[in-house]
Amino acid sequence: MKTGQISVQSENIFPIIKKFLYTDQEIFIRELVSNAVDASKKIQTLSRIGEFDGELGDLTVKVSIDETAKTITISDSGVGMTEEEVEKYITQLAFSGATEFIEQWKDKDPAQMIGHFGLGFYSAFMVAKKVTLISKSYKKETTAVEWNCDGSTSFTLAKGKRKNRGTDVILHLTDEDAETYVSDYKVKELLRKYCRFLPIPIEFKDEKINNTEPIWTKKPSELEPENYKAFFEELYPFQDAPLFHIHINTDYPFNLTGVLFFPKINHAIDNRKDRVQLYSNQVFVTEDVKDVLPEFLVLLQGVVDSPDIPLNVSRSALQSDGNVKKITAHISKKVSDKLQELFNADREDFNSKWEYLDLIVKYGMLTDEKFADRMKDFCLVKSLENNHYTIQEWIDKVKLNQTDKNGETVVLYTTDKNSQHMSIKNVKDMGYETIVLDGSLDVHFTGFAESKFETVKFKCVDSAPVNQLIEKEENIESVLSEDQKTELESTLKLIVNEMAFDVKIESLPPQQEFISIHKNEWERRMEEYAKMGQSMPFGDLGLKKQTLIVNSNNPLALNILNADESTKNSKLQYSIDLALLEKNQLTGESLERFIQKAKTFLLN
Repeated sequence: MKTGQISVQSENIFPIIKKFLYTDQEIFIRELVSNAVDASKKIQTLSRIGEFDGELGDLTVKVSIDETAKTITISDSGVGMTEEEVEKYITQLAFSGATEFIEQWKDKDPAQMIGHFGLGFYSAFMVAKKVTLISKSYKKETTAVEWNCDGSTSFTLAKGKRKNRGTDVILHLTDEDAETYVSDYKVKELLRKYCRFLPIPIEFKDEKINNTEPIWTKKPSELEPENYKAFFEELYPFQDAPLFHIHINTDYPFNLTGVLFFPKINHAIDNRKDRVQLYSNQVFVTEDVKDVLPEFLVLLQGVVDSPDIPLNVSRSALQSDGNVKKITAHISKKVSDKLQELFNADREDFNSKWEYLDLIVKYGMLTDEKFADRMKDFCLVKSLENNHYTIQEWIDKVKLNQTDKNGETVVLYTTDKNSQHMSIKNVKDMGYETIVLDGSLDVHFTGFAESKFETVKFKCVDSAPVNQLIEKEENIESVLSEDQKTELESTLKLIVNEMAFDVKIESLPPQQEFISIHKNEWERRMEEYAKMGQSMPFGDLGLKKQTLIVNSNNPLALNILNADESTKNSKLQYSIDLALLEKNQLTGESLERFIQKAKTFLLN
């Protein structure tokens, strides 16, 4: 038997590994099973090129646990190792010292770090107090070898008892880790998570764990719709069927495969766990793909697999990596191409799917300039009657009637059909048309659309009196004198909370409301930015007041001015309450007062 010291220029590498990787402890399964799969693939390759002429036999990687011995064993029938190879690949780690090691990796993803410098095997020591490796090489005239290490830099190397080609890695777990990992349920869960699509069969408790030929490894021409349906159900059981899928199969200028599914997403950005999964050569890496996929596509589901994504670097390096940027741009273009294809192939079907596409497309247009340019002619808006139009189609539809005195086409929209019912009715009575923009990103999208379509403005239906939404060349004289307007304004300011409202006397058509409350378009957008926790374009301008507009031409104006002081104040208060009621802002004591006043009117 031979004893020795692992060649590493630090006194003990294992505490360092545990320190860095403890929170990602479970990846030891991924690393060790992946090593076994690699060894099995190598023997296949050697057989194919004629360097191994023996029987391949069953290459299934087998995982087993022993509750009594508190061990986990990973066994393969791959290439195996000679004694010299065990010494070379297991006992010699070539990097400079613990201090430099820590400094080099302190800002990098721990789950990926362990695969660097051939450290995958040593992930075993995150859970094991001792590791035994028994291996026999495929090479003729070689004997089996057994390597043991207790987590220090000391090891033993002796003859092993294995008779057949391949390797066994036996983890003798610590008492604490045995409680977690010597469990059929836990081991199966980890194998399903990390190894479910590895290309060599994996067996646990006489059950095959993995799908060795997932559909993203095949050409689209080899697949039928039911194949994609079955794969989605395999990934996301018990979920609604997706709208459609995109199959990615690129080998130049980078290697990228995958299948993305468009789920049914409504009005909220979904933070659920079942997202796109990132693989590297069929080895699961992460579900946190925001640095690889375009930002808006993290809402999708499916799989992306690429060996060209550098997994052993920090997030900042990943974001600046040239290949990653090209991959991100490619995926974005594949998505826009698919959406345009669906739009052109069956407009009615595309319209029916828009309820679920709306959020993803708008998110993409707001965060990806090239995607926005490709999609602006295929992005839809919905009318009050639930008919769908492209933005340009809607502009063309309303342009004749809804162009203001400055030559700008005004697109009127509602954010809530119920609460803005009166405003919608008012604009409809004027012959104007309204679209529905009630999504979580629509406040951003209005400003974005204005930047993409010239001489177009978006205005909410309740952001101003109806005749001021689309200003025409008209000048309406007030029936009140300047003194009367001053008197009316002064009286109102005694009643109104000036901290909440700016009072304005306007000369409007007499049929319009006597008093109405509005938050103009600019203030509305700034308020929505603030609600979403985002900085406002020009800082916090303190735009918190609503505007209370008094129509000096409404018959009530003169009626109130000619009343005695008590009646004047009472009617003004009631008119203000009516305006607040329309905006769903009449609450508490104000609502009680209004109800009591209404009861008095009924009794009289």
